[in-house]
Amino acid sequence: MKSPGFRAIREHQKLNHFPGSFQIGRKDRLWRNLLKMQTRCGKKEFNFFPQSFILPQDIKLLRKAWEEGASQQKWIVKPPASARGIGIQVIHKWSQLPKKRPLLVQRYLHKPYLIGGRKFDLRIYVYVTCYDPLRVYLFKDGLVRFASCKYSSSMKSLSNKFVHLTNYSVNKKNTEYKSNSDETACQGHKWALKALWSYLTQKGVNSEAIWEKIKDIVIKTIIASEPYVNSLVKMYVRRPYCCHELFGFDIMLDENLKPWILEVNISPSLHSNSPLDVSIKGQMIRDLLNLAGFVLPSTDSVASRPQTRSDSTCSLGSTLKEKPRPASEHFTAEKMKKAYYLTQKVPDQDFYSSVLDILTPDDVRVLVETEDEYSRRGQFERVFPTHISMRYLRFFEQPRYFNILVSQWELKYYSNKHKGKCHPRAWRGYLSQAGSSLWSWETSEPHVELSVRLPARGVSRQVGGDAPSCCGRCCARRRLPELLSAGSGLGGQPVWSKSANPALPQFPCLAQPAARCVWLPGSEAGTAAAHVLALGAVCSYKG
Repeated sequence: MKSPGFRAIREHQKLNHFPGSFQIGRKDRLWRNLLKMQTRCGKKEFNFFPQSFILPQDIKLLRKAWEEGASQQKWIVKPPASARGIGIQVIHKWSQLPKKRPLLVQRYLHKPYLIGGRKFDLRIYVYVTCYDPLRVYLFKDGLVRFASCKYSSSMKSLSNKFVHLTNYSVNKKNTEYKSNSDETACQGHKWALKALWSYLTQKGVNSEAIWEKIKDIVIKTIIASEPYVNSLVKMYVRRPYCCHELFGFDIMLDENLKPWILEVNISPSLHSNSPLDVSIKGQMIRDLLNLAGFVLPSTDSVASRPQTRSDSTCSLGSTLKEKPRPASEHFTAEKMKKAYYLTQKVPDQDFYSSVLDILTPDDVRVLVETEDEYSRRGQFERVFPTHISMRYLRFFEQPRYFNILVSQWELKYYSNKHKGKCHPRAWRGYLSQAGSSLWSWETSEPHVELSVRLPARGVSRQVGGDAPSCCGRCCARRRLPELLSAGSGLGGQPVWSKSANPALPQFPCLAQPAARCVWLPGSEAGTAAAHVLALGAVCSYKG
């Protein structure tokens, strides 16, 4: 979908792409953006993508590199926007280079790490929930995809795709392809990522070190797309909630176990052709949908008139003007604080750490969203922000205030999350005077919680006042609009403030639950997940 089309997404809807994500999703744009990062930040930090040339623009540069290389060099030729191994070939002669069509020509990684004599790549699932502040998650499991024939460096083997390509869609056509239905077994031509780590550990390899390098690659690659995506989100998207994206990173290990990024898929396959696929992708999708925090729209929103084509293509100015704005003094104070932390020429850690001394309503909103989202992560690991994220801020083309804020929060409280959530000083400052403007946080909306194996349940815990409770049994018999149970606040705990709440002492406006969860029992959760996936691009709820 082109960027202006994002205007059609209503505030309670969610699209499974960000505008501009093709900046890393297309092979040619990925190389251009990583090359730009190399030039700006140094090759040492961005040396994880094979040297590439985009044809026809770079034909002279490719010719020069070709002539300067060894006589037995290999190159891999890829269409810039294809998938599933279509159009890919490995060549070693200039005459073999296709003419008259756009191509990415890349140095071939001719010394890959082999298992059982076969090359393989890793499919890593990366989930981005927001670009400002940037929030990036990696699923802890994934897929290891093997070539179905043993690797050979011979020039005669270059035409055999079963030797040199690892795409499942290619190798499944080989009569020698062996499937694997056991996620713990190291057998066949597709393994679980956790099985690979177990295999390498038994061989004396430090698999944790490899995983850390992969996380570093992922963060830097996402940052390479950040300026494009952020500018388009602000231009065309009504609110940050409306976009999220699952990426499929394809990583290959060389003979020294150094990870190299091959490509980034913006629509990774979710087809499940085996029990192994079902186990890994099913768990990943369940956790992703919980992490996404789908919001049930208000009755008024659902009942509003259908949006016309002219409505969807109009400017967002009128929509934004309708939103309640905080009191002018607080708005001015927020702008001043952001400018103060973004205009320092040589900031240091002591300076940045003071960003937490006084929190504005906007600060609290972002921190609440970040912590609440983190509590729903399941088997996803958040890799940005973390307590080491400050080292990555220098790679951003433009500094972002909220990246500084959440990175400092993580640095201070990563070893004691409870202290960060409950420390009274964290919620004071401007908040003591913010009053009803805090309603603009929009954290009072319910989000859908999907459960596959767990039975229906309700929440009866009471914090700081009388809260409704639910035994959970009734939820199994009700339809989605009736499944509202108790409140879920920071860290997944219910937050009520009918009387003074020690965790949030300065929130007089929270006379309602901070957020409401919808708990779905096993069978209904599966049905709901299927419906959400079937919707494809736009996920919304209509009663």
